[in-house]
Amino acid sequence: MSQNNSSIVKFDNVSFDFGVRKPILDEVNFSLRRGAKLTLMGQNGAGKSSLFKLLTGEHQAIEGKIILGPKLSIALARQTVPRKYLEESVRDFFQSMFSKTVYDIDPRITEVLEIVHLELSDYDKKMNELSGGQQSRVLLASALIQNPDLLLLDEPTNNLDHAGIEHLTDFLKNYNKTVIVISHDADFLNAFTEGVLYLDVFTKKIEQYVGNYFDVVEQIAQRIKKERSQNARLEKSIQEKKDKANFFANKGGRLRAVAKRMREVAEEAEENKVDVRREDKTIRSFTIPIPEGVSGDLFVIESFERLRDGKIETRKANIALRKGMRLAISGPNGIGKSTLLESMAKGTATGAHIVKDATLGYYRQDFSTLNFDDTVYQSLADVMKQLDEQHLRTVASSFLIGPDLIYNKIETLSEGQKGLVAFARLVLQKPAVLILDEPTNHINFRHIPVIAEALQKYEGAMIIVSHVPEFLQQIHIDQTLDLAK
Repeated sequence: MSQNNSSIVKFDNVSFDFGVRKPILDEVNFSLRRGAKLTLMGQNGAGKSSLFKLLTGEHQAIEGKIILGPKLSIALARQTVPRKYLEESVRDFFQSMFSKTVYDIDPRITEVLEIVHLELSDYDKKMNELSGGQQSRVLLASALIQNPDLLLLDEPTNNLDHAGIEHLTDFLKNYNKTVIVISHDADFLNAFTEGVLYLDVFTKKIEQYVGNYFDVVEQIAQRIKKERSQNARLEKSIQEKKDKANFFANKGGRLRAVAKRMREVAEEAEENKVDVRREDKTIRSFTIPIPEGVSGDLFVIESFERLRDGKIETRKANIALRKGMRLAISGPNGIGKSTLLESMAKGTATGAHIVKDATLGYYRQDFSTLNFDDTVYQSLADVMKQLDEQHLRTVASSFLIGPDLIYNKIETLSEGQKGLVAFARLVLQKPAVLILDEPTNHINFRHIPVIAEALQKYEGAMIIVSHVPEFLQQIHIDQTLDLAK
């Protein structure tokens, strides 16, 4: 085997779990060759981010071995900024990626920020002062700056606009080392990946496929079709043998031995049936209800603040949102979209306010509206005016939050599962006004049409920020407020 095609990572019968009720991997075997560019796929909560943490050493295998190539450097671009770094400066955050002080860190930061299409003049700025989009790009750049042998990207296109995605795609096409990407953006993945690692949430195994996302979907569909066809033939044969066995058994005498043999043949056929690969679950259709008697103006915007050239500007507006009206807020990263939404939700925005007594539901892209120390049950119960146990569990189940998850702490959930909890809270809260900040980030692409349908049916007033135009096209938008104008 040549050096270029050598294996740099090998999983040898690796098992990992978060306790008896939370198995992630079960005797998994696979290897990565040098220079491979792969997609890691799997349902929300299957354990994709946990697999990355096993590779970085943040998690340890329960059984089996993870064999890494000698002196293999690994860098992970996380989905969100770890809380311990939020008060750090941008410069210190990048410096923390290295075990030794890097004295020429500033020009290196400038170089990688250019790759992720982010202009940032002040590296003394704290991480929590950056917008959600800026944080996402800095997280991505913090992995790129390490120039690792194995680059792990967890949802890198979240908050990137079209130009940013193109910029990143070009970089990854030319990156001559190994890359594994978790993403729900099929077009992005198809531009540079050559294979798929599929983490099956049911079998806890890793399946390896060659080809891009669309190739793999077709391969899986064909495999399911073949397995179902094989099982159908076996089912027919099994039933025929059982019927004959019953017939001969009733005849008595020597025919009972024939009947016994036929039952044994039927049992062997049962064992030959294959476990059909179960397709990922999708959340059920849902409705976000509003309180009875909602009418008139619900949210008024007379002015708003934006960030231009490092300075806060106040601009006038004349927007009154009534029942059923939707406002999209747009503008480039760093202009203040998330900051504006947060101030609106908290009631601290200058010139924008919710009408008295109207209830407001707020979806934050960093999930900081959730108490990470709460269990899922506590988080859902907290937004209900009157606790209805059966209704809570029914809503939770529709968002794939079953008995195995409902008493887990929020902090243990994947980012995608946190997003589903946030939507379940909105259903239980029944808000008259919805404020949504990038509601598709971290969400499995299979769930997104269901969420779009629910938002399209929502009867209250809505304010939304989304960098995904295809998603917004599924929701009727009445007005757009462009902060750049």
